[in-house]
Amino acid sequence: MPASSLPTGRWVITWTAMPQLTEPDNMPPPPYAKEGLTLADTTLRQTLRVSLGGGRLRLRLSNAFGGAPLPITRVAVALPSGGAAGVSGIRPETSRPVTFSGRPHATVPAGAHVVSDPLDLDLAPGTVLAVTVHLADGLASSALTSHPGSRTTSHLATGDHVHAADLPAATPVDHWYLLSGVEVRAGADAAAVVLLGDSLTDGRGSTTNGNDRWPDRLFDRLPPGVAVANQGAGGNRVLNDGLGPSALARLDRDVLAQSAARWLVVFEGVNDLGTAPATRDAQRQVVEELIAAYEQIAVRARARDLLVYGATLTPFGGSDPYDDPEGHREEARQAVNAWIREAGAYDAVIDFDLAVRDPAAPRRLAAAYDEGDHLHLSPAGYRALAEAVPLTLFQ
Repeated sequence: MPASSLPTGRWVITWTAMPQLTEPDNMPPPPYAKEGLTLADTTLRQTLRVSLGGGRLRLRLSNAFGGAPLPITRVAVALPSGGAAGVSGIRPETSRPVTFSGRPHATVPAGAHVVSDPLDLDLAPGTVLAVTVHLADGLASSALTSHPGSRTTSHLATGDHVHAADLPAATPVDHWYLLSGVEVRAGADAAAVVLLGDSLTDGRGSTTNGNDRWPDRLFDRLPPGVAVANQGAGGNRVLNDGLGPSALARLDRDVLAQSAARWLVVFEGVNDLGTAPATRDAQRQVVEELIAAYEQIAVRARARDLLVYGATLTPFGGSDPYDDPEGHREEARQAVNAWIREAGAYDAVIDFDLAVRDPAAPRRLAAAYDEGDHLHLSPAGYRALAEAVPLTLFQ
């Protein structure tokens, strides 16, 4: 292609879901999974809300944790019925086939992902997109890649219904499978902020199909041309693998490899404190290790010219089992937050602790922001987090 005919602008990641190995309780229900075979002759329709819009898009499908090559038979994208998240219907006139190297099918090696060919579909900022996948043969393994904490309903049906207007007999599940990213073609100045986090960024406590996690609310406030890539996952830790690889282990894949990433927000560490023994020595050690890890994340991100922002850890007073009677974990949280605020290791600090703590009992979340377990936030709490982010950071 002559240089003069190359498309202008660049690819920008506009939506992400951190790939994880699916735990048994989050596998597709029968008949869509059985020992050694998953999603055979299955249509999977999923919805997601993009951040930045554009006139062209491409998908990322992941087999990062698959136990065998993933044979994808057909894929299509469309706008969902009513523009709503979590619905099984689409607007058929908007359905577009997805290709891979010009073919309607692809086989994704175990441990890999595939990027689709670009396709034309006008997406306004904040549009909900439907992605429908058919796997004729299924994955010859029970090791499946997913993002369990979707807070969005997906739909499973037997047979090939990729372009069907609706799936009235489908089985609903509140998980995403196989999808890991959507990119849009945007202006040369467009860029993405990547959010590295745990269940608080993944949105536990937010409204299913409501798209009211704090990353969603942040996008609603951002200036034009800034995309949000939510790389949070429930149970995730900075130092050690748990539910998904540690933040240190997944940094290259989930942050540094994202198209047009310009900023990184690090909001993670509470699970490291909460799963370490509740002794003074153990908590002091995990604080030291967390600080070293934060420094490593910043160094590696800056090597890719990202600006790195650190967010303070929010309260968990009264949370069972994280809040220990002797207060060693709270002491560790305060030590971590003091370092985030004062060490100067980040390009800026976002004080989430200050935004949602109870002023009369700062070890605890404010009651209006508490989802009920004294650790996770309500939709109002997630709005407060988003509103605590200075928009000047993204100019």
